[in-house]
Amino acid sequence: MVTLFEGAFAKLNLTLDVLGKREDGYHDIKSIMQAVSIRDDIEIDIGTGLPWSLSCDKEDVPTDQRNLAWKAAEVFCDATGKDPDGLAIRITKRIPMEAGLAGGSADAAAVLRALNKHYDSPLSILALAELGARVGSDVPFCVLCGTAMAEGRGERLRKLPDMPDCFFVVCKPEFSSSTPELYRQIDESVIGKRPDHQAVESALIAGDLGKIAENLCNVFDPLVTKDHLEINYIKSIYNSYGSVGQQMTGSGSAVFAIVESFEYAAVICNMLKDNYPQVYICKPV
Repeated sequence: MVTLFEGAFAKLNLTLDVLGKREDGYHDIKSIMQAVSIRDDIEIDIGTGLPWSLSCDKEDVPTDQRNLAWKAAEVFCDATGKDPDGLAIRITKRIPMEAGLAGGSADAAAVLRALNKHYDSPLSILALAELGARVGSDVPFCVLCGTAMAEGRGERLRKLPDMPDCFFVVCKPEFSSSTPELYRQIDESVIGKRPDHQAVESALIAGDLGKIAENLCNVFDPLVTKDHLEINYIKSIYNSYGSVGQQMTGSGSAVFAIVESFEYAAVICNMLKDNYPQVYICKPV
């Protein structure tokens, strides 16, 4: 038996636009995504000689074929013809759930990377990301990590220059958003402000953190904020204590800030931690 270890990294949306509904029922999106150092840990036992299993240290996480990590293992084995002769996946969960941070997709991506390495990398990283699209829309980016433009359902990726050195503060409020409901709302809404992806890409090329922060934009942010004004409260704390930019990620409910130093990040955490237990300081990865 062999045990594999792999980190599963959360993602933030620096920009996120919804372009319309597709014939397959999904939506076309355009988003600049950033991987950050909030991580789950994945362990995989290969060659157990037993039926497949999955366990997690957090409750309310599916531990069967519904889990994206399990699906990822199935998709990899089907695509490559590999038979692990029994497989056991263990997930140590740190990425907040139902937060817009792609925790489940990150776990699936980590499984794909771990299995690919174990079998001497039969798939390139881009082919592995393409395979991840069969598991979930955020999985391709979570395979790639770094900074990238995602289009289509999220499966069309273009690598971008790395995020300039900075810290992120991520705060997950108690409430969670319904992604299907938000997509329904956005289909029926006039989007007032759309992201300027080119401005963010140009700022990444220039290494201009201020310009990146100035152009953060997520079309879901105002839809969630109108029903949950504490999003504005969290942003106000960010803004008052050194953030250069802040917004919600994905369909929520986590809100992130970009800060230039660990000292600012620590002050913000101290201001939020009494009301919000799930506050994290992280770095781009």
